[in-house]
Amino acid sequence: MVSVFLCGLRLKKDVSMMRKSMNAIRHSLLSYLQIPGYIRQEFLHESKRKNDVSLHIICVVIFVIEFYNLARVLLWSKSGLGTQNNRIYFSMYCTLILLGVLWLLLRRPLRQASVRCQCAVQYTVSGLILLWHLGLNSYDLIRDPAAGVTVLTTALLALALLIQMPPWYSIVQYVISYLLFQFIMAPLLDGGSRLNLTITFVVALTVSLAQAHHTSVTLKQQKQIIEINAKLQALVHLDPLTGLLNKITVECRAEQLLFDLEYTAKHGGLTLFLLDLDRFKVINDRYGHPCGDHVLVETAEAIRRAFPDPAGLGRIGGDEFAVLYDQPLTEEQAMFLGQEFMAELRSIQWQGQPIEVQCSIGVCICTLPQSSYQDLYTETDRMLYQAKKSGRGQCCVLKLKAPENREIEMAGAKE
Repeated sequence: MVSVFLCGLRLKKDVSMMRKSMNAIRHSLLSYLQIPGYIRQEFLHESKRKNDVSLHIICVVIFVIEFYNLARVLLWSKSGLGTQNNRIYFSMYCTLILLGVLWLLLRRPLRQASVRCQCAVQYTVSGLILLWHLGLNSYDLIRDPAAGVTVLTTALLALALLIQMPPWYSIVQYVISYLLFQFIMAPLLDGGSRLNLTITFVVALTVSLAQAHHTSVTLKQQKQIIEINAKLQALVHLDPLTGLLNKITVECRAEQLLFDLEYTAKHGGLTLFLLDLDRFKVINDRYGHPCGDHVLVETAEAIRRAFPDPAGLGRIGGDEFAVLYDQPLTEEQAMFLGQEFMAELRSIQWQGQPIEVQCSIGVCICTLPQSSYQDLYTETDRMLYQAKKSGRGQCCVLKLKAPENREIEMAGAKE
């Protein structure tokens, strides 16, 4: 009884492992046969491009071969179109030529259609070409059982190599073609020829599926490279914690505006805000560094809300931020924006509890031509220091007109 019980457990375990293996194989096969949705459009675009070139080449080959066959029937055959056999071949050659001409005529108007529609027409044309070769080879075998299957074999492998289509399209096309082969041609062939042609169908389908899979993998890798490059570009220009511009990017953007003489002449200058949180170290010491990071992130959001349409928003130090406008604001506008921002800071909370967050602001409105960013930053930082010296939670504005004519305005944001 114990041995029977153990055998039953072993059998149950083996069945479970077999099911897992079958599920893994099925999952792998389905993933191989599917084009992921996020690259499906790119796959269709790439298939359309490749197939357009391939069908153009196929049409050229068709014209060369079939016009030669027409000349052979009309000029070099003694009976010409006098026999039914020659008339059948002649009509088949003309049919393939007309199919090629029709495709070439459709190419230009098809460019206005959707990619999916263009691909559908391409797959239809390739399917008709394959069907034509199956019909021609079948007639060859009816006339001469020893004619062989070279015509159909060549068409199968050529289309598998030249025409790219989604995996399920390939399966449908080749399965239908194989069923037609079994219905029309197989009765005309011996066992060995049927087996060889069956193997050819399998090889053609495998080549088509492998080509689609290779393109899918390539597009996935390209997509990943693009995403990685975008992230690297973001890391180069952005502060990773707040998502604002970093210090170097703010400096570069300001310098571009300052040294663009045509832009400066048109807009009259620019405005720089420096925002520094007051007693930020106290917040870190009292609530911990996670709270400090949260306050920085919330401060960045407050800056986005309080300063509309800036030329740049950046975090240029630990708790220091910059706002750049590509025009000289008035003192009233600068004071208003500063007070709006400090009002936004009052809404910051940590774990549902309000936190007292204050900020000192220095502003420099620069209308001097050919000023450097360093000069602009120095004057703005001086205003920031004056705001802190005046009791924190203040906003000091400097209108930089000329070395001997500087206007300073200060306002508080305290209740």
